[in-house]
Amino acid sequence: MQLPANNILVSLSDISVSYDGMSVLQHCSIDVAKDDFVVVTGPNGGGKTTLLRAMLRLLKPDAGTVCYYNDRVEVEHLNIGYLPQKNTIDSRFPISVGEVILSGLYDKKSHLSKREQQERLKAILKDLGLEQLECRPIGELSGGQLQRVLLGRAVVARPQLLVLDEPLSYIDGEWCERIYDMLARWKNDMAIVMVTHYPERVAGLATKSLHIERGVL
Repeated sequence: MQLPANNILVSLSDISVSYDGMSVLQHCSIDVAKDDFVVVTGPNGGGKTTLLRAMLRLLKPDAGTVCYYNDRVEVEHLNIGYLPQKNTIDSRFPISVGEVILSGLYDKKSHLSKREQQERLKAILKDLGLEQLECRPIGELSGGQLQRVLLGRAVVARPQLLVLDEPLSYIDGEWCERIYDMLARWKNDMAIVMVTHYPERVAGLATKSLHIERGVL
């Protein structure tokens, strides 16, 4: 079996996906390396989100393989942060901003002391301008504030791979610019795959640009 390159994290090989007999992805292949910033574009309904969900193993392809690697050794799991296009969090649920962000540590909590967890939380709150909202119930947030909280949850575990599906939805101009600056910084520490309708804004960061339309890369 041919081994992947040293820096490959994820390899999708000849992926096809269909829903109810309708083809959504057709024979798509892509490798994501440790230092990649992959920009994914395409029309609505073209298959972008399905591609991400296949990459994340949130759905099983009809054909093809999705492999994760750590130093050329195939592994079952990677440390992945994910911000979906549409959040499924119930804003009526009694949970605070800080609690939502810390939930992104999931199984990492056993490896971090309470102090380390709080240090990470404070750093994320500061970066995303949420310091005054740490104890605020999420039901009292604006759409843009909640999107920043969910972005914080995606990055708090310092993932190997950060997957973002139109992450700047609901976020205003000033915070868009600040988040672009954060992405430029984060790309030094993690691979990033980002779906966007504004690829020109991250053209200087991109190592790969993919366009998907009618399920074809």
